[in-house]
Amino acid sequence: MSEPTYTADTFSSSAPVLSVSPVVLSAPGRAVDLEMRISAPVTGSDLPVILLSHGQGPSNHLSSLNGYAPLANYWAAHGFVVIQPTHLSSRTLSLDPATPGAPLFWRSRAEDMKRILDQLDVIESAVPQLAGRLDHSRVAVAGHSMGGHTASLLLGARLTDPHDGTEVNLAESRIKAGVLLAAPGRGGDALSPFAAENLSFFSTMDFSTMTTPALVVAGDKDTSAHLTVMGPDWHADPYTLAPGPKTLLTLFDAEHGLGGVSGYDVAETTDENPERVSAVQRLTWAYLRTELYPGDSTWQAARDALTAGPHPLGRVESK
Repeated sequence: MSEPTYTADTFSSSAPVLSVSPVVLSAPGRAVDLEMRISAPVTGSDLPVILLSHGQGPSNHLSSLNGYAPLANYWAAHGFVVIQPTHLSSRTLSLDPATPGAPLFWRSRAEDMKRILDQLDVIESAVPQLAGRLDHSRVAVAGHSMGGHTASLLLGARLTDPHDGTEVNLAESRIKAGVLLAAPGRGGDALSPFAAENLSFFSTMDFSTMTTPALVVAGDKDTSAHLTVMGPDWHADPYTLAPGPKTLLTLFDAEHGLGGVSGYDVAETTDENPERVSAVQRLTWAYLRTELYPGDSTWQAARDALTAGPHPLGRVESK
């Protein structure tokens, strides 16, 4: 069978998408049951899966199954099943601040994804249009901001639990590739005083064990001063400090919203740029296609398109 040829139409054409929410998994021991949105192309079989972890931010609903439509819709329209959980850190749940793990529930977030993988058959049964259509062997994880931290842990990064001093290993072997969008970097002296005091789990982040292939997406204007004193380079740490194979996509003039990936026309996007969002959509999809289907040429086509013309939107480097 010959290798497919990709053109500009590959990235712009899309299939109809079905989206179902909430799909609820029983979650004994969790503060509330796990609610998800499932988005998928209307047709097709043997569909690969992306677990999408939301960030935080000031909005009420972006940090839930109702956020990240620009990414979820694009990925689903191009052949993925996208599963978006509402983590316990979501403002929509309004959990008691005294709930164990609050406020960001870093461990529970990763455990949510493992729970989903454990119950993919249950999810398929709950959404009749999906029955028998998922390829359980091709699973990726993606996350933005705090969701990038969640994805990092699932891809193999480790930290020391600030409460009991134990090393935490939440690596998930069923996940074959990942995308980290504006993800947090290393701890130690890279943290702002606020983060060091209030988000101490960041302090011991270790990317040296993050061996699963991943695309790290960082904006060169993403200072995140509330979290780090290192400036935009902090968000490249998951690439710089992790072993290969890794790829870094640096977006020029992009801030934390990467042009607006967390939702359509959301007020907290400080660098709204539809062209940049389109580049993130295409490049993340193409990267995961090629990682999950070795020999697929989509990624090379997307890289070539990024750097074509006199005003490229970013640059790519790999190791």
